[in-house]
Amino acid sequence: MSYPPSLQAVVDELGRFPGVGPKSAQRIAFWLMRQPTEDVRRLSQSLDDMKENLSFCERCCNFAESGGLCPICADDRRDQTTICVVESPPDVVAVERSRAFHGTYHVLHGLLSPLEGVTPDRLRIQELLTRLHGPVKEVILCFNANLEGDATAMYLGRLLQVPGLVVSQPANGLPVGGDLEFADDLTLSRAITGRRVLAD
Repeated sequence: MSYPPSLQAVVDELGRFPGVGPKSAQRIAFWLMRQPTEDVRRLSQSLDDMKENLSFCERCCNFAESGGLCPICADDRRDQTTICVVESPPDVVAVERSRAFHGTYHVLHGLLSPLEGVTPDRLRIQELLTRLHGPVKEVILCFNANLEGDATAMYLGRLLQVPGLVVSQPANGLPVGGDLEFADDLTLSRAITGRRVLAD
């Protein structure tokens, strides 16, 4: 059985979402059809607003409203000498939940993965190197404990061999193969507090 073209178009678009298969896309589309028109319009408007108003922080590459700096980079109380490098914006939220880190962040928007064509030039690495000309004394490489995270940490660990700069990683507590986004606050707090310095 085929759906009307307008419904099929929504199912197809929803099916492009990460973690949403064909069945889930159909369920969401059917659910949207049952909602009041004003609720669906509000969802559509919020998506338009997000795309129009969100950009990347000119310093850390996290999301920011209407250009300029994100709230963390704009906060003078943050420790400007320490940068926590993460894969994606949800990782910033995860580390912030731990309340163990009071520095600034840098979002790479991905991890090295040659098999998927993700090479260093496709990540926000150059922007990170530019920031090292400031007051930075420590860079914490805070990635998921998996093959891509380890490869990215190893690459950056070698690239960031700058005199006077400490390069570290979170200590034990983060499970191998686990995602930062899903780590509990206490585990992440202990991992950040007990981070270890990367050796040559």
